[in-house]
Amino acid sequence: MSETRASPAFRPLYRQVRDLLVQRLIDGSWTPGMMLPSEFQLAAELGVSQGTVRKALDAMTAEHLLIRRQGRGTFVASLEEGRILFQFFRLIADDGTRLFPESDVVGRSRGRATAAERHALALEPAAEVWRIERVRRLGGRKVIVETIALPVARFPALDDMKTIPNNVYALYSEEFGITIGKAIETLKAAGARPAVAERLGCETGQPVLIIDRVALSLDGTPVEYRVSSCLTEGFHYRSEL
Repeated sequence: MSETRASPAFRPLYRQVRDLLVQRLIDGSWTPGMMLPSEFQLAAELGVSQGTVRKALDAMTAEHLLIRRQGRGTFVASLEEGRILFQFFRLIADDGTRLFPESDVVGRSRGRATAAERHALALEPAAEVWRIERVRRLGGRKVIVETIALPVARFPALDDMKTIPNNVYALYSEEFGITIGKAIETLKAAGARPAVAERLGCETGQPVLIIDRVALSLDGTPVEYRVSSCLTEGFHYRSEL
């Protein structure tokens, strides 16, 4: 591998190595829990220095794609509950306590994608999606109502699942080979619609925080569109920049 500074699109060599290694996660060559070859082996295979490989692995570790285990080696991260909590769930108690949400699936259906779903997921006009409706509790209290839309083409056997687990990102990875790399969220304050109010046990029109999320796989493809309506009395959304 080599690098050049002739182009404005120049990427450091370690970023090029990082992208090559991420591709191994995308194509399934490296799977959750697998131990990686040593830095020496990877450097020899890719024709770069061990320092470059180390920087690439450090970047992937910072993205929660890998886990370094002292004295044991580097492993592909599994989507365990704790990692999902800190990486993808931003609603915390006003006193700073992080409570992992428990989820109750209240509906599952299949249908033609709406305009919003097509736009978010880059789908064709006739595309279909699965819709999973959940109520999520924090500390036993109903706080979130959400609808998750997934392309049927990417999740063809979802109807074979008897239950939908709390940790859906682990489900995507383990059952469908889709690892979520990042999510893009937009936030908006609004009044609770009647259906949302009924499920949360609050008054219609009570202020809620609406979070629109598009989750992307490691190759940048949008694979999940999620709309969450959240009660914020006693809770707040926290983002670390």
